[in-house]
Amino acid sequence: MAKKLTKEEIISQIKKENVRFIRLQFTDMLGTIKNVEIPLSQLNKALDNKMAFDGSSIEGFVRIEESDMLLHPDLDTFIVFPWTSEKGKVARFICDIYNPDGTPFAGCPRYNLKRNLEKMEELGFDAFNIGAEPEFFLFKLDENREPTLELNDHGGYFDLAPTDLGENCRRDIVLELEEMGFEIEASHHEVAPGQHEIDFKYSDAIKHADDIQTFKLVVKTIARKHNLHATFMPKPLFGVNGSGMHVNMSLFAGKENKFYDTKGELELSKTAYQFIAGIIDHATNFTAVTNPTVNSYKRLVPGYEAPCYVAWSASNRSPLVRIPSSRGLSTRVEVRSVDPTANPYMALSVLLASGLDGIKRELEVPESVDRNIYVMNKKEREENGVKDLPSTLKEAMNLLEQDEVLVDSLGEHLFEHFIEAKDIEWDMFRTTVHPWEREQYLTNY
Repeated sequence: MAKKLTKEEIISQIKKENVRFIRLQFTDMLGTIKNVEIPLSQLNKALDNKMAFDGSSIEGFVRIEESDMLLHPDLDTFIVFPWTSEKGKVARFICDIYNPDGTPFAGCPRYNLKRNLEKMEELGFDAFNIGAEPEFFLFKLDENREPTLELNDHGGYFDLAPTDLGENCRRDIVLELEEMGFEIEASHHEVAPGQHEIDFKYSDAIKHADDIQTFKLVVKTIARKHNLHATFMPKPLFGVNGSGMHVNMSLFAGKENKFYDTKGELELSKTAYQFIAGIIDHATNFTAVTNPTVNSYKRLVPGYEAPCYVAWSASNRSPLVRIPSSRGLSTRVEVRSVDPTANPYMALSVLLASGLDGIKRELEVPESVDRNIYVMNKKEREENGVKDLPSTLKEAMNLLEQDEVLVDSLGEHLFEHFIEAKDIEWDMFRTTVHPWEREQYLTNY
């Protein structure tokens, strides 16, 4: 997938693979994959950046009176879906969204990440490398092919068959991903029954955000072939661990990892510590973007390994920020609060902006917290300078609105539409009468 492709190479591969349809994919503000599918006869029009679509029908895009938008395919994202029919396969490009006048659309999350990467380059860095670890649950489908809450296994962390009955599905997902060019590093059962993780190799931010979206599509598609429903919902079940998407980050200049310093404390550079300080400083405020659903905050509670306190450490896994033990080119900062409902382009934008703000302001990193924060009481946390993450989406939104650095990292268009959409989501949740309320109050009052 990293190979630079020319139009001629793409056309040759299309003929060789018997591709009949092309999907022009993009991601809306809420992180949902959208696509316009075209027959092969329209390929040249698409490659000339002349394929238009109605942007007014997409969440967070434009109003009806300014609806025409253009899809600009990124040639390097060309992939033939291996699972499609031999009679006529389907290929895809991931696209950036442009205005009719040829300017980039400010509401395109992918373009917005590129905008933040330009700010990074102004500070002397060449690459923002990312390794994400999205987790997911597998549930059985019913006779109507609708998802149930019935798990297909009772496995635990790193379990094997017969306990892990999702193993065959997970293996097929890995095979499909590898055929599409992914380099898979690990595949295993996670802590909760029915929960799984597949880790793929790190890459630069744009490619990795693209890969996260492709990964979700492949997981859901192959799961259905096994009569299963894959969900990236953070907390589908009460009483078990939720699904996170830990994000490992590093900044490079040329071939040099700027987080690594053989003479630094923990072999971390001054840049790394300033980046960590920026993440810590903005953590409560970027949570609305990295954990963007009502359900996200059911995962961020004590007792289920998800971080709910703002601290960092190189020696324990309870803080929000962890420094994995690898050094050299693999030196990285891991943010553990992010969940897989996050729009990856927007999440990486706010994480990058937070870290860069720490570098620009030369922030001092607070003391690491190397104790298990989950067993600390509130007074002990306060004494150690540990803040709580927001406990609801509404609280997280209020904090985001107050952070000028993060608002700027999203841009006016994305920020305003995001807040508007999440206000609606919160009000719908707040005013809905939930089964728990009826169980508690209907007969007692």
